[in-house]
Amino acid sequence: MVTLPRLYPILDTQTLINCGAGVELAAAAFLDGGAGILQFRHKGPWDRQTYHLVEAVARLCHDAKVPLIINDRADFAMLLHAGLHLGQDDLPPGDGRKLLGPQAMIGFSSHNPEQLCAAAAQPVDYVALGPVFPTYSKHKPDPIVGVPLVRHCRTLLEKPLVAIGGITMANAADVLRAGADSVAVIAGLLPETPTAESLTKRMDQWQRLVMSA
Repeated sequence: MVTLPRLYPILDTQTLINCGAGVELAAAAFLDGGAGILQFRHKGPWDRQTYHLVEAVARLCHDAKVPLIINDRADFAMLLHAGLHLGQDDLPPGDGRKLLGPQAMIGFSSHNPEQLCAAAAQPVDYVALGPVFPTYSKHKPDPIVGVPLVRHCRTLLEKPLVAIGGITMANAADVLRAGADSVAVIAGLLPETPTAESLTKRMDQWQRLVMSA
């Protein structure tokens, strides 16, 4: 069974653009700050520029010996020898496993206990549950699950559980104490003025927080 870091940073390209942070700069800073995994999340059209961007992130992760997970796109995950994270409307996990092979890390999103239990039977390494809190990183988010449901779902799942959605430094410890193995964070990783120094410092703060929770 895969062991996930307590913090699961997500490089959401639109969120980074909105706050004026470069994706490659953020990836390098998070890795310098101790990130043990990174997910590349791009919800717009994938073109050559997007590929070159994720390719640069893949090189950084390779040099740091940190797993890279690509959201949605099994084809790009194959090209870059990366892991894959799938949503409920994406490629079925079984097909993703056929494409990527037995060694690739694959995660699968769920939004309620029924989806989570179904995901447990899929050939995936971890299951994500959310949104735990209100989130602004999705255009049409699913209903909020809350910390009590995280605690309940922990009893239903033997695989690692990743909590996602609206997780901040103020509430992350509650989610981890409820049984989540890892907390996935997007906006909470970004300081008001994102520079290489401030991003690395924020990642270091997060690392200390999740390790003490």
